[in-house]
Amino acid sequence: MSDLKEYISKRMRMSHIYQPVMLKLLLEQGGVASKTQISKAILEHDFSQVEYYENITNGMVGQVLRKNGIVIKAQNDYSLIDYNNLSEDDISELIQLCGFKIEEFISKRGEKVWEHRRRNRKAVPGSVRYKVLSRAKGRCELCGISKEEKALEVDHIVPKNSGGADSIHNYQALCYICNANKRDTDDTDFRNLDAQYDERESSCVFCSSELKIKIENNLAKAFFDGYPVVKHHTLIIPNRHCADYFEISQAELNAMHDLAHQMKLELKKKDATITGFNVGFNSGVDAGQTINHCHMHLIPRRKGDVVNPVGGVRNVIPGKGDYTK
Repeated sequence: MSDLKEYISKRMRMSHIYQPVMLKLLLEQGGVASKTQISKAILEHDFSQVEYYENITNGMVGQVLRKNGIVIKAQNDYSLIDYNNLSEDDISELIQLCGFKIEEFISKRGEKVWEHRRRNRKAVPGSVRYKVLSRAKGRCELCGISKEEKALEVDHIVPKNSGGADSIHNYQALCYICNANKRDTDDTDFRNLDAQYDERESSCVFCSSELKIKIENNLAKAFFDGYPVVKHHTLIIPNRHCADYFEISQAELNAMHDLAHQMKLELKKKDATITGFNVGFNSGVDAGQTINHCHMHLIPRRKGDVVNPVGGVRNVIPGKGDYTK
């Protein structure tokens, strides 16, 4: 008693409710409980799962039963039409019939009926999960809600069953609602995905294999600009040939940002005079783009390299940089 009381009240360190829920169940059940029983006990406290099935109730099953004149809805409550006209025997028979339909369906479909809740559930390593959530600054990358308000999950941008890779560049942080809804709202055509990422243009200088690559990953590469505006001016491009920033995928953008961070650290370590960076894209001829392959400029800046650096990229329009005048 004293050890358990001291652990629960003083030594228990919690990142979630799991420990006290498990101990409470063990105490209630004579000291023994199966992993399934413990999982169900935890599930009772998981409002995210309740909310998930509330969405299904309102958006799917509730609509079907209302359309067929079986139930009616008033605010948050559903009512069975003409329930009061049913006898106890009627109710018992209908309950048995519903149970039969459930068993019949599961016997035909087996575990596949729940695949939408367990597909691609291979655990993401903790270190990778940390990187994904850190990159997202603790917010859902779709709706922007904080992890303090809704639990965040690590999602495959391109689903695994559509060829998506188990790669940091193909992960994003989504709240559980956006992750649950993504399947119904994402109409991207993932057919021949690998072929799309391998797309190259023979006449494109950036698609050339002759580039002197500094660092690369599975979707992007970084190299020094052939016509640098300053020393160590770096270009970062997607491997796939695409015209500009607005054509790259989220996975490619993640890959390019990852290389930008790596190059920033490498360049600052190599050159102590670097005190800042300009980072940007040119999109379209009238915006100054001269090579029709998306590329990010990572331009190191040094104290005194220009007389007045105020405005940074605003200086692409002469005279518009210094807005403090």
